Amino acid sequence: MRVLMLSWEYPPLVVGGLARHVHGLAQGLRDAGHEVTVVTRHAPGTPLDSRDDGIRIVRVPEDPPEFDFFTDLLAWSMAFNHALTRTVLRVLDEDRPEVIHAHDWLVAHAAVTAKHAAQLPLVATMHATEAGRHLGWLPEAMNRSIHSVEWWLTYEARRVIACSSHMRTELGTLFELADSTIDVIPNGVDARFLEPPARGDRAGGRAATQHEGPTVVFVGRLVFEKGAQDLLAAVPRLRRRHKGLRVKIVGAGPYDTQLHEQARALRLGRSVEFTGFLDEAALARTLATASCVVVPSHYEPFGLVPLEAAAVGAPIVVADTGGLAEFVEDGQTGLRYPPRDVAALADAVSAVLRDEVLSARLRRRATAKLRSSFAWSAVANATAETYRRAWAEEQDLQEYLKRHGPRPAPVFEVPAGNLLTGQLS
Repeated sequence: MRVLMLSWEYPPLVVGGLARHVHGLAQGLRDAGHEVTVVTRHAPGTPLDSRDDGIRIVRVPEDPPEFDFFTDLLAWSMAFNHALTRTVLRVLDEDRPEVIHAHDWLVAHAAVTAKHAAQLPLVATMHATEAGRHLGWLPEAMNRSIHSVEWWLTYEARRVIACSSHMRTELGTLFELADSTIDVIPNGVDARFLEPPARGDRAGGRAATQHEGPTVVFVGRLVFEKGAQDLLAAVPRLRRRHKGLRVKIVGAGPYDTQLHEQARALRLGRSVEFTGFLDEAALARTLATASCVVVPSHYEPFGLVPLEAAAVGAPIVVADTGGLAEFVEDGQTGLRYPPRDVAALADAVSAVLRDEVLSARLRRRATAKLRSSFAWSAVANATAETYRRAWAEEQDLQEYLKRHGPRPAPVFEVPAGNLLTGQLS
């Protein structure tokens, strides 16, 4: 099939897991024989239109005026979508695809415009939701605005992709979607690209080679819902149990200042290193030297980090929330603990650091599960099947509209309050 993907981030412009997901999916679809064009945001020093190993990448410069992504997100997204829409319409004229695939709400306006302009099926992958990120609440006007765009995108999409069964339930609850319109397709990872050239000596608790104690690694955007603050809160307990413990906080984001302040308040000193953002090669090396990788998220639709850790053979501890349990089976492919329970987090990490037999078993089984069920080839094949279903459903709809005329446009009333428990205000 000919596929047009829209994503607001794509390597080398990587903000979070979405960029790595779109990149891996595009490669998997290409390997399966599909023609893929990705339209995305321009990154400094990159060409506006190029081919990357058989994938066409069209990068969109942002229109003036410049808006700050973190402090003026809605204005930024609207300005970006104006530029994105112009480029997408040009690409549609040059090489008409068979399906449009939108990744998250930040490309919704361009995706919906393209769908109607070309009368093509739209598939939307919802990598997360605004209500989910805020634990069910939409506290401010901006949150409600983002939720309304998400609602609209899922309505306009012929089919919606969720990365986990947990996420399918969340999408059905928030956006009143029937299960029959949602396909569950997990994230993927290609272990060949993550495997570093040298893994180092991991004997004695898989200690990193540059110091005597174990290394615990967190990877993620530095935002509250990723839970890095819980790992920092557990460090004093872990230091008392494990001599020479080091903790690496890998990532960047708006919560960075608060986390640094927390580390200073707890007097963690050299026990904690904030590495900032790491590229894929550096990230792989860091994960490979980890005695334990911790994913302490309060909200996580699925999570790429456990897959990446398993790809390089690092044992995993995760909060028992969201879709994390769909890869991390407690005691089999990793350890789980109740989210936000700092004492339980410390106990789970200590169990991995103290018991090399347990650690080796978790690593071995996680890697086996990764290779059997989460390769990009399998993810791409499942996604292509969604495309085919969307195409067939779109043809049925167009035939119906020819006979009965167009339907009226919907009017959305977005609820406020706790959306995930049904307590609406």
